Amino acid sequence: MSNQPWKILESSYLRPKFRIDKCELANGKVFEPMVFELNTWANILAITKDQQAVLVKQYRHGVQEVLLELPGGVVEEDEEPIEGAKRELLEETGYSSNNIVEVGMIYPNPAFQTNRLFCFLALDAEEVGFQNLDESEDIEVQLVPLDELVAMTKRGEFLHALQVATLFHALAHLNRIN
Repeated sequence: MSNQPWKILESSYLRPKFRIDKCELANGKVFEPMVFELNTWANILAITKDQQAVLVKQYRHGVQEVLLELPGGVVEEDEEPIEGAKRELLEETGYSSNNIVEVGMIYPNPAFQTNRLFCFLALDAEEVGFQNLDESEDIEVQLVPLDELVAMTKRGEFLHALQVATLFHALAHLNRIN
C-alpha cells in the first residue's frame, strides 16, 4: 500500500477553525482526525551587535509555566511573514533590525494543524522603542549571550520546540552547527 492523501467524506466544525474530518483511508477504514486551521506564525532570533540574543519571558498556559522564548507570533492576514516577524519583534521587545533574513519554514504540527512557521534571523538588533503588548501579554525582555542560549538548549533549559527549531535554522544559516 502506498502513501496517499485520505479521502475526506465530510467535515464539520466544532468551533471556528476547529474541524473534524471524516476520512476514508487507503485501506478502506474510516478515521476522524481533528484539524486546527491556524494562521501563519513567525519567530525571530534577534542578535545584538555584541552577540546577545533578544529573548522574551512569558507565561504559557498549556504547560502552566513561564518560558524563555524568541519573539514571534501570528502573522496577520494582510502581512508577509517577514513583516509579521518585524512587527512582533518590535511589539514584544522594542528591538528592531535592518538586517533580517528568512532562514527556514516548518510545519508546527502537520498531524492536525494547517499552518506554517517562518523562521527569521535578525542581526545587529538594537532597542529603538518600547514594548507595545496585547492585553493578554505580560512579557519580560531578557538578553542572553548567543553561546549561552545554545548551552541552555543543550541543557534542556530552552524548551519550546518551535523556538529550538528556529534557533537551529538560524545557527545553520550562520554556519555554527558542527
